[in-house]
Amino acid sequence: MNTSIYIAKRYLFSSKKMHAINIISGISMLGVLIGSAALIIVLSAFNGLEKVVLNLYSNFSPELRIEARMGKTFDPNTPYFKSLHKDARLFSYTDVLQEKVLIMYGNKSFISTLKGVSDDFLKNNMLDSTIQDGSFTLHSDGRPMAVIGAIVQNNLSVNIRDEQSPLQIYSPRRGTAVSVNPADEFITRGILSSGVFSIQQEFDDIVVVPIEFTRGLLDIPIKVSSIDLNYNKDTNLDNVQTEIQDKIGNNFTVKNRKEQDTELYKVLGGERLSIFMILTFVLTIAIFNIIGTLTMLVIDKRKDIAVLTSLGADRNLIQRIFFFEGMMISVIGCVAGLALGFIFCILQQHYGFIKLGEKMTVVDAYPIAIKLADFGVVFLTVAVISAIASGISARLSIKGLDDIKQDL
Repeated sequence: MNTSIYIAKRYLFSSKKMHAINIISGISMLGVLIGSAALIIVLSAFNGLEKVVLNLYSNFSPELRIEARMGKTFDPNTPYFKSLHKDARLFSYTDVLQEKVLIMYGNKSFISTLKGVSDDFLKNNMLDSTIQDGSFTLHSDGRPMAVIGAIVQNNLSVNIRDEQSPLQIYSPRRGTAVSVNPADEFITRGILSSGVFSIQQEFDDIVVVPIEFTRGLLDIPIKVSSIDLNYNKDTNLDNVQTEIQDKIGNNFTVKNRKEQDTELYKVLGGERLSIFMILTFVLTIAIFNIIGTLTMLVIDKRKDIAVLTSLGADRNLIQRIFFFEGMMISVIGCVAGLALGFIFCILQQHYGFIKLGEKMTVVDAYPIAIKLADFGVVFLTVAVISAIASGISARLSIKGLDDIKQDL
């Protein structure tokens, strides 16, 4: 075994008698342990919350979306789109036609996004988890039905159980000149609501209806705003996206979920980085306590250092002893902290004993998602900071070496 490592280990684990320095070393190790555990727990909790948010978004954000590069709509009745619809890898193929409309209910009005979807939209079995009231039903007894977002419901005070008061939806009539009667400039359709969903503010102002209803209201019998594609599990989406883009040409764009909502992913990435930096700063403070610990160790081991020097130990050996001492304190504390954090995450996943502040439809307790990469990042962070702190301490021990010789 390396001499410096052996001596450093003896200093750290000596059991002959308990010195104040051993207690201080234990406190430093405990600080690293708590900091490492807190970092991995918070990162795992953030991973879980991120996963929940993205799963909720996936109810309205398909795995791949085809849109026209120029213009708002396009004709989906082309040979390629028809062949794409028959792809065996597809789970759902949804025609989407959406537009801003004016909705009136009673004496209240609200500008909303009307999203018309084909039947494949309902294949998503997670839609029911977004429902606050009613059900996610788009047809009832042969009649089209609307599922409204929570913002729409709050602004219009819609009673989804009142079958005598449908939503009145207004859209400008295409190709109509200014008329004496303003009502002639709009197409109006009435539709009953079957449910209220809630995901996030960006989606909660949407009204989801059958695409046939939207076609009649907007007077767009064929074209669509987009084609939403979801694939079976184990499908390589990157390869599929590239394949479709190559075949479809430059007149269309094929976007994955990240490209459909870049702002959301930027926000999630920024929040994760902010949390990591804040907790790393706290962990750095805990690790730099090692400088004080090793300084006191140098004072406590003055005679040992003098003896080692008289036996031929050079400055590098003395410096390495205290460097490895600091690294051992940090690494042991980090590994123990990661183990503790892992155990806590597993227990939270299974028992959910830490609850969210309020009852939610999707999750009740804080969600946890464990990623192996997080453990590697935390360990590497601790190792780098510890190497810096231990290096500083080791250099300080050498500076005091001449004073020790003079005293002895």
